[in-house]
Amino acid sequence: GGIDRTLCVLAGQGIVLDVAGRAPAELTAASAPFSFAADVPTAAALISGPITDLNVMTRRGRMTHTVERLTVAAPLEIEARADTTLVLPLDGEIVLAGDAPERLGPLDALVLDLGTPRQRLEPAAGTILFVIRIDRAGSNH
Repeated sequence: GGIDRTLCVLAGQGIVLDVAGRAPAELTAASAPFSFAADVPTAAALISGPITDLNVMTRRGRMTHTVERLTVAAPLEIEARADTTLVLPLDGEIVLAGDAPERLGPLDALVLDLGTPRQRLEPAAGTILFVIRIDRAGSNH
C-alpha cells in the first residue's frame, strides 16, 4: 500500500504542486488542505521563497485521515470521534475550558483519543486551527 498525504501551507508565499494525473495546484496559507497520493510522481515549486507546511501522512489500507482548517472566533466543542484527534492552533492561543483550564499556544498540539469527553475550546481571538482525525482503516465509529 502507498501513502496518503495532506499538505497545508502554514507560512510563506506558497507552493505549486504538480501531482501526476492532476492539474497543478497552487497552495497558499489561505488554501484548503490538499490531499494527494504521496506515492505518485509529484513535482513542487516554491512560489517565492521558503514555506512552512503541515504534512499528515497515513499508510493506505492501514489508516485514514482527514484534515480540516477552521478559522474560529467563538468557542467551539471538539468531539473525539476518530481513533486519534489532533487540534493544532496555527497563530493564536486557545484555552481548554474546564475545572483546570489549560492553554494551547501556536503550534501546540492537543491529542485526543477516541471516547475522550468533548473538549470546549475558547480561542483568544480569530485563530486558525487544524483538526486532524486519524482512524484505523475499516473502523466504523
